[in-house]
Amino acid sequence: MWNQIYNPMGNAALSTIAAAIPVVTLLVLIASGKVKAHIAAIIALIVTNIITIFIFTMPAGMSIRASLLGVVTGFFPIGWIVLNVIFLYRITVETGRFELLQRAIGGVTEDRRLQLLLIAFSFGAFFEGASGFGTPVAITGAVLIGLGFSPLAASGLSLIANTAPVAFGALGTPIQGLASVTGLDPYLLGAMVGRQLPFFSLLVPFWVIWAFAGWRGMMAIWPAILVTGVSFAIPQFVISNFINPWIVDIGASLISMGALILFLKVWQPKELWLSPALRGKDESTETMKAAKPLDKTPLTQSELWSSLLPWIIVCIVMLIWGNGSFKTWANSIFTWNYPVPGLHNMINKVPPVAAKETKEGAVFAFTYLSFTGTGMLIAAIISGLLMGFSLPKMIGEYGRTIKLCSISLITISAMLAIGTLTRLSGVDATLGLAFAATGVLYPFFGTLLGWLGVALTGSDTSSNILFGNLQRITSEQLGLSPILMAAANSSGGVMGKMIDAQSIVVASTATNWYGHEGSILRFVFWHSIVLACLVGILVTLQAYVYPFTAMVIK
Repeated sequence: MWNQIYNPMGNAALSTIAAAIPVVTLLVLIASGKVKAHIAAIIALIVTNIITIFIFTMPAGMSIRASLLGVVTGFFPIGWIVLNVIFLYRITVETGRFELLQRAIGGVTEDRRLQLLLIAFSFGAFFEGASGFGTPVAITGAVLIGLGFSPLAASGLSLIANTAPVAFGALGTPIQGLASVTGLDPYLLGAMVGRQLPFFSLLVPFWVIWAFAGWRGMMAIWPAILVTGVSFAIPQFVISNFINPWIVDIGASLISMGALILFLKVWQPKELWLSPALRGKDESTETMKAAKPLDKTPLTQSELWSSLLPWIIVCIVMLIWGNGSFKTWANSIFTWNYPVPGLHNMINKVPPVAAKETKEGAVFAFTYLSFTGTGMLIAAIISGLLMGFSLPKMIGEYGRTIKLCSISLITISAMLAIGTLTRLSGVDATLGLAFAATGVLYPFFGTLLGWLGVALTGSDTSSNILFGNLQRITSEQLGLSPILMAAANSSGGVMGKMIDAQSIVVASTATNWYGHEGSILRFVFWHSIVLACLVGILVTLQAYVYPFTAMVIK
């Protein structure tokens, strides 16, 4: 057995600096633009192993095993989702259905700003609610690039838009994970998150359009943005507080999409914004798609349904795959749990990170049938067959998709290896304890702890599992509501989603913009920090200042 050590250098500041080295190394290498993402991830993984073995005293065998577990976990389920989303996208392009989808969206509006609202925010929120785990960014990024958006716009804006829905993603998986480690009622946690994120569900659509088109470009369509945000924020609050936390995103996104489409039937901006490039961003002609007007020819009823068919199938399959009953059934048929020898239950998480000594599990759960990526593959196969794509042709296209995504899959696996290793070694807990030592400012910094957790792990669920119990312990010691701070971990975490390296690689893969991960990171980084700080300010007000304190569930 090995006990995690959270202050290996006998000095909290030095130990915190040492713990920060792996993630700082990864982000700096990617942001520099001089190191390819997969090389950066491999270098950062080597650095992480050095830190865990020589500073945090993790046995070398355990460190290597944890890294290998993370590599496999990176492909299943995250890489598996990305691979099959890109496969579906390529089928729709090859069959001409994607061109029909472009015309269908153009029939709603030709304005690029309004297309962003519909696709990146509302449509993406639906896929976040149904499946999560990288699916929304992969799909919306691919759709936007197909509509002619520049690669940076398609990637960066998809990442920014995929924030407010994340805490209720994959049918409430982050809330369930938070409840499992804190022992708090998931309905109360969901209700508290639902009293924090609606403010940002209203703000983020404005933020996305401002980032794309500037202040004047945003103000020219403010009525449509307001309709989009309000029609998402109000259902998000109502469903999370009065129904359940599992269907929040699905319900809110469908209402938002419907409200925006209906509104655009009676209102259009005076001046259409047809440029697909980010305002003020200089992209080379090699990496930017030329703006081209969409075909205005109205679709027949048959063509409309044909263009929507693959996405309707995806929606149906994702709703089935996200259902808990289906997962239980699927896992009862096909489950292979592999406890990693020499690692599983061989590490103790100890106080103050845990209330008592707790064994860390290290099991690779190969639940192939219930993987979201498997559902996406099945949806792609069904769609391909219905669109007249033969099986031999489909197999050939799948091979080309694997070749296309190979570097990205290596990158994602290396990044998940870093996240798994930092979790099992206690490196991330050391960072968490530094945030927990901020006293009266803890509501603000505790929220940023959730942001850090998602930036490290790439998942709001993982961040909640990682830091949820620490949030409860610290908040009780400080006399704060544990429900408030546990919820803040999830709400703050959503703003870290846009800068976690895994999401950035998913975005670059979906937009076929390989090698430009640094450009994407530099674009979204400050948006992520500022939005996370705004969530922290809201939580601080809820902790100390009336009338915000009246919103807190004790």
